[in-house]
Amino acid sequence: MTSAWPESVDRVAAFLRESGAEARLEELAGGAATAQEAAETIGCELHQIVKSLVFVCDGTPVVVLVPGDRRADTAKIARAANAAEARVALPAEVEATTGFTPGSVGPFPGSGKRVLVEQTLLTEPLVWVGGGSPRHMVALTPTELVRLARGEPMDVVEQPAYDSAPTPAED
Repeated sequence: MTSAWPESVDRVAAFLRESGAEARLEELAGGAATAQEAAETIGCELHQIVKSLVFVCDGTPVVVLVPGDRRADTAKIARAANAAEARVALPAEVEATTGFTPGSVGPFPGSGKRVLVEQTLLTEPLVWVGGGSPRHMVALTPTELVRLARGEPMDVVEQPAYDSAPTPAED
């Protein structure tokens, strides 16, 4: 039987089946090159889209999962990896680490590398991660994401900037 999906998506689908995952793999009507485009296409909030990023920490690749509306904090990632420094991986390093090209990285099947999961993702009822191509996403609970990715929940994002809008108590 020949699949209509790209090989990279077939790998994700096979992993989900073999893992007994409680997850849904979907093909988007249009490609989603950014987290914002993915959220708009799916009809979810930006913070429910999970960016799968790769950092190189003192020569060792680490996969970092962060909400679509947040930026990864390289200093926190370096500390978590017990490294002097962390940097964003080059495209070739991303593919070598994950088996996916940038823009289609999914957190599974497991890369055998350390996976750090931003802890605020655990408050969401449902999150969406890359499914192996820019047109494929996987919906699952954060708990299932941590299990399947063998992730370690922790604080790995930059603190949001506070705006000058008054809080309700200041009104």
